[in-house]
Amino acid sequence: MRNPRTVVVDDSRFMRGLITDLLDDGGIPVVGEAKDGQEALEVIADEQPDVVTMDLEMPRMNGIEAVERIMAENPTPVLMLSAYTDDDAEVTFEALEKGAVDFFAKPGGEVSMEVSRLGDQLIETIRTVADADLEQANRAERSATAAGAAAATTATPSAASTPSGEAFDDTRTVVIGSSTGGPNAVETVLSELPGGDCRVLIVQHMPEAFTSRFATRLDEATRAYDVQEATDGARIGAGEALVAKGGKHMEITGYRSGRIRVGLIDDDLGHSVMPAVNVTMESAAETITDPLTGVILTGMGADGADGICAIQDAGGPTIAQDEDSCVIYGMPKRAVEAGCIDTVCPLDDVAATIRELV
Repeated sequence: MRNPRTVVVDDSRFMRGLITDLLDDGGIPVVGEAKDGQEALEVIADEQPDVVTMDLEMPRMNGIEAVERIMAENPTPVLMLSAYTDDDAEVTFEALEKGAVDFFAKPGGEVSMEVSRLGDQLIETIRTVADADLEQANRAERSATAAGAAAATTATPSAASTPSGEAFDDTRTVVIGSSTGGPNAVETVLSELPGGDCRVLIVQHMPEAFTSRFATRLDEATRAYDVQEATDGARIGAGEALVAKGGKHMEITGYRSGRIRVGLIDDDLGHSVMPAVNVTMESAAETITDPLTGVILTGMGADGADGICAIQDAGGPTIAQDEDSCVIYGMPKRAVEAGCIDTVCPLDDVAATIRELV
């Protein structure tokens, strides 16, 4: 198991010491510390670490500015450390757009107790981030930005009719699962999907405080789909998308007259992540009778492999992002190894593949 050399950046001496102790206990060497972004640039240049943990709000130079400078001057995988607040959620997404690979949510309250409790998860995340493809992390952001600009200026055909005026018989349901590197990848795909021709369910591994803002950002990035965070009992039809709420599973509880109803589950159901892609995909395969497609994008772990197999078993075509375009080739790899993927393609071709199905 890799133990990446790490630099810890935080304006709190207490937090720097706490994170350093947690990483030391997990066998991950901390080769440097910094109290702000400016100092971080110097430490990173001297130590050449494998990964950096980066606080958001700091004096002199904040986390976003530091990430942008790091990517320009000394590209290094960065894990953002973010608090559970709406403001931090927005800033965290900005950091991801600047090239940060992933983020780890710092709980409030008794910080030392909470972070200690999540120490194993922090260590696992740092190891994953250290192995990220930085070129793809930055490329995904550029692709998402370009796709969003195109969506904002290009009219999209209505789902109600084809150019010849013939009505569509069916609307395709697309279930997308992703984790590390997923926010930009999901935005790229959703921005290029045919407007109104699909119902879209999105399961991104993300804490509760961040999924609402993620849904808002997706909604702002595309004119073709109305995107909202899932609520218990929510329904969607053609041209609409739901983002699974963090900290809960999203299952399809009903399907009638072309509209899907979802339910939220508080029980972890034995899954290590909430929301889990498997829960949504398996319930979709069981409930939806119209055309159904499963998509697995970049991310760590094995979540989604069972779900994508359920969709394939139900007769739905399945798609996985290829290794070269993934930030982390974990979830797609496990899905491919399970033998349940019909098409493997680069991120930029995922939406086109779905369009062909529609």
